[in-house]
Amino acid sequence: MDYRDLVQYARSLYDAHGDKSEAEAARKAANARTAGRAEDARRWEKIRAQIREMRGAPQG
Repeated sequence: MDYRDLVQYARSLYDAHGDKSEAEAARKAANARTAGRAEDARRWEKIRAQIREMRGAPQG
């Protein structure tokens, strides 16, 4: 998955799940790790990081 695909997937996940999208990506990464799919887990962690970046810093 190249960077452009990663950003597009993160955007789609965020649009579908809103503020819960980062937790969803974390859950998918954990499931992949548990199943022994290290490459999938790394991909989901990258997607999670992209979602975190899109959301920006918390306002407070």
